[in-house]
Amino acid sequence: MLSSARVRVPASTSNLGPGFDCLGLAVNLANTTTVTRVEQERPLPGMLADTTAAFFHRATGGKVKPFPIEVRIEGDVPVSRGLGSSVTVRLGVLMALAEIVRPSFQLSDEQILNLLIELEGHPDNAVASFRGGFVVCAPSSSDPETGFVYTRVPVEPELSFVTLIPDLKLSTETARGLLPKEVPFRHAVENVQRAARIAAAFAGKDYGALRGMFVDRLHQPYREVLIPGFNAILAAADEAGALGSFLSGAGSCLMAPTLGDPEVVSKAMLAAAAHYALPATVKVLQADNEGVAVLEAA
Repeated sequence: MLSSARVRVPASTSNLGPGFDCLGLAVNLANTTTVTRVEQERPLPGMLADTTAAFFHRATGGKVKPFPIEVRIEGDVPVSRGLGSSVTVRLGVLMALAEIVRPSFQLSDEQILNLLIELEGHPDNAVASFRGGFVVCAPSSSDPETGFVYTRVPVEPELSFVTLIPDLKLSTETARGLLPKEVPFRHAVENVQRAARIAAAFAGKDYGALRGMFVDRLHQPYREVLIPGFNAILAAADEAGALGSFLSGAGSCLMAPTLGDPEVVSKAMLAAAAHYALPATVKVLQADNEGVAVLEAA
């Protein structure tokens, strides 16, 4: 086995409004995870790293004996803001451990990705951070045991993603707990229509066709109560020239793709947030087309 590995994992946004649990996109924020074999067990930085390491060793079917490790996580991805921070930790640990044991036990990229999806419980952020670019994910059959398939396309730098990052943490569990068990049929149809057009626009690099397509009826109307000024901030982005705007993942980040001047959109979103006394910062992001990368293994 190797002694250590260092892995970079980009942040991601998911849903993109109507594409609940199926659309995802990697963005150019990242965390770097360094896993090092050590002589004695040390406390890991949080439950995510701990449970992921244990899951990895179980997944090898006993072919790799567990060994003590030290985990260091560095980077710019905010926690519990809807930018896939849990994926950056889990994937960083999985990929680093896979690199360390690779001389004696090999896992393919698809096997690592499947482990990640199993840990996350849904594929959108996981596939986006792993593969980079824009992704569309779907069950491979009516049997949930057969897993997921996906399509991935790169995203051009002309498309910016203005991202309002509130000083407000939201857990995915809390946000999912607000969702109804049933929705009106016409709302489901509208979401399918818009999600399909979003996928077609990204696949054809026809980004202008995204305008007006980020409206959602399945999850955002139920989650907006968690974020002061939610609708006003989205409306401000649209009025400032964005192609649309949406809740990033389960929140609390709000994201507005634009082909225009991102500074104009940024100022509008910040002003709307301030009106509702919501402390926040803004980052102008582009897509990350690289995905996960092993930076060093020795």
